[in-house]
Amino acid sequence: MRQVRALVVAGFGINCEEETAAAYRLAGAEADIAYLNSILHGTCSIHDYDVLTLPGGFSFGDDLGAGKALANKLRYRTLPSGRLFFDEASAFVEEGKYIFGICNGFQVLAKMGLLPNTNGDYDQEVTLTTNASGRFEDRWCHCTSLSVGKTPFLKGIDVISLPVRHGEGRLVIRDASIEERIIAQSLNCLSYSDSGGTPTAKFPMNPNGSQLNCAGLCDSTGRIFGMMPHPEAYLSAYNHPDWPRMRRLRPDTSEEGEGLQIFRNIVEHIKSR
Repeated sequence: MRQVRALVVAGFGINCEEETAAAYRLAGAEADIAYLNSILHGTCSIHDYDVLTLPGGFSFGDDLGAGKALANKLRYRTLPSGRLFFDEASAFVEEGKYIFGICNGFQVLAKMGLLPNTNGDYDQEVTLTTNASGRFEDRWCHCTSLSVGKTPFLKGIDVISLPVRHGEGRLVIRDASIEERIIAQSLNCLSYSDSGGTPTAKFPMNPNGSQLNCAGLCDSTGRIFGMMPHPEAYLSAYNHPDWPRMRRLRPDTSEEGEGLQIFRNIVEHIKSR
């Protein structure tokens, strides 16, 4: 069986590429890190891979709003082939492949129009903007999966503990009709919650004030998925700030961090196909 291949983008202020590639390798995939310019200049093709990942970071310093400059670059840049990168990314998904955006990567996918894409026209329908608290939030939170099988990234996940670290993570939906379609199509697939798994708008359990308590969105195919929390930052139990107490209470539990499950899910799903 051919090994699953993951491409992790780097450059222009992205700074979580190493942890993200490590997550795919721990999940059993082959992972390559490629600077964005090598893709835009045609020396690296996304079509050689099964899953394309835009990691977290501060692309272009967030100077035009988090992810906006990179989203414009990816949406409108013409490749040496004469095709837009955006067209290549759309074709990549139509081939049955997967795109994953984490934090800044999620912001980019939303501002490119790839998420949630409720109308199928790739118009920008949502944004991720300044946290309701008015400050950068660096804390751990609980998230509940609402996917009901919508996206393979969240298979088998009920409640998951993950860190957030962002200044612009608040999901704002353009209008009520788009919000209705997001709900009707079950695209709000990951929600900030309390420790018991009940979605909540209460701060700090919801760290940014997102509409629909949204921590992650997918498109209607489930093949494009974006989330604000950082699963690549919880690959080992020892990444958690409360790990000593957790290990004392449950000494026989796995030393795996909960975030690894998301990467294992997509790798195993691609293998099964």
